[in-house]
Amino acid sequence: MKRAKTIPDEERFRAMLKSHGMRATESRMAVHRAMMKLEHACAEQVVEYLVADHDVAASVSSVYHVLQQMAQAGIYAYRMSADSKRYFDVCNYSHAHLYDRKNGTYKNLPDGPVREAINARLRKTRFRGYTIEDVDLLVVCHKRGSSR
Repeated sequence: MKRAKTIPDEERFRAMLKSHGMRATESRMAVHRAMMKLEHACAEQVVEYLVADHDVAASVSSVYHVLQQMAQAGIYAYRMSADSKRYFDVCNYSHAHLYDRKNGTYKNLPDGPVREAINARLRKTRFRGYTIEDVDLLVVCHKRGSSR
């Protein structure tokens, strides 16, 4: 499946589900609507969003199950935070992130010459026994004025 460099709207998300043999259930659609707003979130954050903003009852385990299904299908991406919590990313294409280690938050960084140079250099590098599939650039930081 070719990965579009945009957040999938509801129509595209339904098509992605269908291509993986999954139905567009209300719980999957509610989680996706939350992820379209949040972009990067753990299951607890999605539940907080659903309850606070949409008065939808959802359990962390059911939301985590939906997020995990989406990640396994390649519809979402995921990464681990410093505190070993899994954060899901509604953008499944290759892109760079700014990770605030203290707050455990991710933000997308715009593609640019630095990322292109890193990708180009690493793709020319040989790692014995391995083939590079992708380069996942993560810039770890913390807000000024906060200690580690």
